[in-house]
Amino acid sequence: MVEEIYSTKCQGIGGQIKRRYTDFVVEEITPDEKVCEVKKFLGDYDWAYEESTLDIPENKKELDFIHLDMEKINKDVNYCIRIITRFLQCSKKRVGYAGLKDKRGVTCQRISIYQPDLERLARFNSRGIDLRNPKWSKDKIEIGSLSRNRFTIVIRDLETEEKELKTNLEKCFAEIEKTGIANFFGEQRFGGIRKVTHLVGKEFITGNPEKAVMLYLTATCPKEDEDIRNARLKLFETRDFSEASKAFPSKYRYERALIHHLCKYPSDFVGAFRQLPKALCYLFSHAYQSYLFNEIIEERIKKKWGLKKVKGDILLNGEPTAPLLGFESKFAKREPGEIEAMVLEREKISLENFRVKEFPELSSKGARKSIVLKPQKLELLEIGDDEFSEGKKMAKISFELEKGSYATTVLREIMKVEE
Repeated sequence: MVEEIYSTKCQGIGGQIKRRYTDFVVEEITPDEKVCEVKKFLGDYDWAYEESTLDIPENKKELDFIHLDMEKINKDVNYCIRIITRFLQCSKKRVGYAGLKDKRGVTCQRISIYQPDLERLARFNSRGIDLRNPKWSKDKIEIGSLSRNRFTIVIRDLETEEKELKTNLEKCFAEIEKTGIANFFGEQRFGGIRKVTHLVGKEFITGNPEKAVMLYLTATCPKEDEDIRNARLKLFETRDFSEASKAFPSKYRYERALIHHLCKYPSDFVGAFRQLPKALCYLFSHAYQSYLFNEIIEERIKKKWGLKKVKGDILLNGEPTAPLLGFESKFAKREPGEIEAMVLEREKISLENFRVKEFPELSSKGARKSIVLKPQKLELLEIGDDEFSEGKKMAKISFELEKGSYATTVLREIMKVEE
């Protein structure tokens, strides 16, 4: 999937990202163009517990929602919401957010909380999570209610000299700004190191919830810790959920939630999956849609079309699109449509499969998305010595992306390094 297929011809600079949490900074830009700025967890942050009090404004209009900036370091959004709602002693359903942000990094985004206990909220403190800038609102923050994200990223372990590195980056930036790049979904869409999210989604879409759940629980990866890898292998061999409940480490809370359900109801695989947060459940079917989208773009690039529009394309803002397939999807005309149908046929699925009878919440009508990604404000901020790799360089860059686009897709073109 998208291996060694690039949109640009410029020379990649190589290197590594996310060597440190602070090397990957994401700041959400709200619909009214306000930037949720990262402030607390940059530099030499002191991880020791510190007590502070949030100054909450008076709710003169008796509005239902309070909006806050949530800055976090090396934590995923769902984890942070769980920590916050446990402290507030309220349901996670009361918290709204516009989008998931990378776990390994420092990120800041706007969240909303419905009618919180203000006394408790003012006292909230948790290591690695900071809440600030409270403001009352009549509206909940929903998924997608953001403008774009601003990324500031350090690429380390670069072996090129400063002058050549700068020249290569400038050439690459110019090419990207001129033509854009393929709007591939980034690797994190497919589930971290195991990369099984889309495969689990396919099993649900094709009517195999048991296979989906067992794949999620038992698929292994050499990069995982030995204890969880062994626990997965043992469960695959024995299907003993009671034993698995003891073997799976406590930090694998999602897997453990499914296993605990299956201990009580060994054949209720749909019910087990419903133990996951709704937002997480949706990711599996969406990941499979994303996989198919990537496959369609890859086939177009193999045809030597690049990112150009061709006869038969369905356009969005003048740009060619590919489908996020669903049960109401319509193929493009001519060759673009033939590619879309071919990818679906190759996967041995039909559009009707996206009407998931066993798990209706995972059903999808489908949509279309531009195949061209055009980063905004692409800028080289700094080139210097990499203090963590003797004799090597680092480059700090920044850019903005519309919601639903991936920084790793941009970095892949700049670095041209495959795993």
